[in-house]
Amino acid sequence: MTKKVLVLDDDEAVLEVLEAALQYANFDVRIADESSDILKDIEAFNPDVVLIDYLLRGINGGELCHQIKNNSKTAKLPVILISAYPRVLLSLGDYGCNAFMAKPLIFRT
Repeated sequence: MTKKVLVLDDDEAVLEVLEAALQYANFDVRIADESSDILKDIEAFNPDVVLIDYLLRGINGGELCHQIKNNSKTAKLPVILISAYPRVLLSLGDYGCNAFMAKPLIFRT
């Protein structure tokens, strides 16, 4: 069974790279540059993991992670925050994410 990954980032280039890399690794990928309702997006796609950029337009990814982790239906869903500014976690917190990846992302096969 193919694993599903939901990726949320407001940088089109990052979305393209992540989508290509994850599809190459045989993941079913859904990308978005914004979300008006992350819980609705999760319900519609039913991902196995969510990757969220920490700094988004209008809301930070940590807040979206917090919404996911504080909902009983999605609390166990793994969330990975990504950011070009890894020190942001030190000052703003991890919001309960399962992992953090610093940009630029490096993929190895």
